[in-house]
Amino acid sequence: MTLPDLEFEKRLHKKGFKLIAGVDEVGRGCFAGPVATGCVVLGDPGFEVLRLKSPLIDDSKKLSQKQREIADRWIRKNAVAYGIGTASVIQINKLGIKKATEIAFRKAIKNCKVQIDYLLIDAFYIPYVKGLRRKNQKAIVKGDTKSVSIAAASIVAKVYRDKLMVGLSKNPKYKKYKWYKNKGYGTKEHREIIRKYGISRLHRKQFVETWLSKV
Repeated sequence: MTLPDLEFEKRLHKKGFKLIAGVDEVGRGCFAGPVATGCVVLGDPGFEVLRLKSPLIDDSKKLSQKQREIADRWIRKNAVAYGIGTASVIQINKLGIKKATEIAFRKAIKNCKVQIDYLLIDAFYIPYVKGLRRKNQKAIVKGDTKSVSIAAASIVAKVYRDKLMVGLSKNPKYKKYKWYKNKGYGTKEHREIIRKYGISRLHRKQFVETWLSKV
């Protein structure tokens, strides 16, 4: 199994960048709930020695829930800095998922509370980040499978959002949607529930309407 490594971070460190952050989002394609983003600064390449003692850090989609939660605790404890950001369903419905996700990214970066020198991002550049223009960003296709920093960001975002959706599913108004199980994704069961009961105020209207127009 090929795991993400620190090659991108090492190259940037040799160029003089010190605090290099990985950034990723989760829940972009969901039918319900907010989009969540993570930003993690692991440290300089010397951190690789510490990583040998770390739990499995990989693309969050490839890990089990237990593996993600173990990694999440380790990252929060050992990272130089980490931050989480979200954009609400209201923002997604009003602005579209792209702009809403960018808002969540900027929040996660700000919540790190350190002056980041360079961003490694899964697939997309992030506009309007104070002090981090495009020249200080690198968008990497499938970055969460290539960069440990991005993979770590995907893990903290995924664990945070999953717990949020489980919490929301306990509300009597939303219990029928079984978000504790599907986390808001458009699973077959979730789609059947929407057909039966309609959508809630925490559903992304455009996402659901697009799906309904195809069935």
